[in-house]
Amino acid sequence: MEHLNQWQPGATMATLRQRSRVLAKLRDFFQQRQVMEVDVPLLSRATVTDHNIDSIQARNADVAAYLQTSPEYFMKRLLAAGSGDIYSLGKAFRDAENGRRHNPEFTMLEWYRCGWDEHQLMDEVAELIVSLVPETGVRRCSYADVFIQHLQVDPHFADLADLQRMAVIAGSEAWADETRANCLDLLFSVLIEPQLDDGLVLVYDYPACQAALAKCAEDSQGRQISRRFEGFLNRVELANGYCELTDVAEQASRFAEDQRLRKLSGKAPVTADLQLLAAMEAGLPECAGVAMGVDRLLMQLQGADSIDQVMPFSWERC
Repeated sequence: MEHLNQWQPGATMATLRQRSRVLAKLRDFFQQRQVMEVDVPLLSRATVTDHNIDSIQARNADVAAYLQTSPEYFMKRLLAAGSGDIYSLGKAFRDAENGRRHNPEFTMLEWYRCGWDEHQLMDEVAELIVSLVPETGVRRCSYADVFIQHLQVDPHFADLADLQRMAVIAGSEAWADETRANCLDLLFSVLIEPQLDDGLVLVYDYPACQAALAKCAEDSQGRQISRRFEGFLNRVELANGYCELTDVAEQASRFAEDQRLRKLSGKAPVTADLQLLAAMEAGLPECAGVAMGVDRLLMQLQGADSIDQVMPFSWERC
């Protein structure tokens, strides 16, 4: 019965009014730049294969389905169909995402710029944040530089065994056999992220093992990097962007690798999005895209301690 006492919203009415104003400002930002808003499905027969992301399953009549973890796949199908620059501002869902900065249902802003690379898109991310908080400082650094600065380790060249030992110290013995990508993710989130500067910090050139759906390349130091960046606002992860992969064969290979990793980690396979592969085969234009957590952005604007304080009803109130 205690659950029934949480009928009121977590956010105050003043916060909800600010939320409304911020959503309007986000739409105005893209309208001024002639980026078209698109409204894509939340329910699909297929979903993301990433073994670190779990989808919420659903059914439509007798057909298995998934609530979408982001609008990415549908937006890329629109890009392949000739939409040009687009953005989506709406709901996304991820299973078991509960906590101070997480909710299984959340608001995501995602946009794509045709003919741009990740550095041009970082410029626009900075413009967007500064338009909302004019005094925000902006810093850029490579993933290698920030690792070397804080941990004295080059994450691209370090031995896996050394990374696993560091992960065990930072986490637990369970990390002794973890993958390179997961060890790096732990070290960054536990040891580096809390030490980032105030303001907006844009970290780019992630290791190739963390490419997700980004293109890969070799940097001037011979490192195999992914053309990916993340944005952190006051040490809170806010945005994740890519110079988008357009090679359909490589995309199919990454889907297969994701399924292999899901099996190794004891997770059930999911239905990969073959419609996305068909769209890429037809021709996904060269583009850069980024997703931003709007609720986390509002937490920073409000100085809130919990995501519950910036949305009408978090999962705990549903």
